[in-house]
Amino acid sequence: MVNEKNYITAEGFKILQDELSHIIKNERPALVKTISWAAGNGDRSENGDYIYGKKKLRQIDARIKFLLTNIEDSSIVHLDNQIDKNKVFFGAYVSLFDEIKQSKLKIRIVGKVEINHQTDYISWISPLAKALIGKSVDDIIEIKTQDGERVYSILDIKY
Repeated sequence: MVNEKNYITAEGFKILQDELSHIIKNERPALVKTISWAAGNGDRSENGDYIYGKKKLRQIDARIKFLLTNIEDSSIVHLDNQIDKNKVFFGAYVSLFDEIKQSKLKIRIVGKVEINHQTDYISWISPLAKALIGKSVDDIIEIKTQDGERVYSILDIKY
């Protein structure tokens, strides 16, 4: 995999920071306290609270590592007054019309670590986002997917 920039919106960056802060200040200390209590209850090999707590602590530590790495590697994209807001760029909210399904679709183009925050977020490296970048209202976008060709028209762009 090519090393792509870890672009992120300012809102997405704050969500990562807030999650990290919550885990470090609240979740992890509470879990460590529970594990310490469970460890004091004798035989650890059959102590469910201890065993589950240690497993959960490994998961939390892995999440902390993930968040720290992504926060450190992030390139925050600030939308400035210089961009043409009549075109689709990173951070745009785009309303589309799916010509095949005859239905509307609303998406926002964001960083790859942000797509789990909202169901209508798509990564800037996705085929749809790449096809949309630089396009304007009423432009038609054709994308080849594993399910066949998709055709969209751009209805609206907001920032």
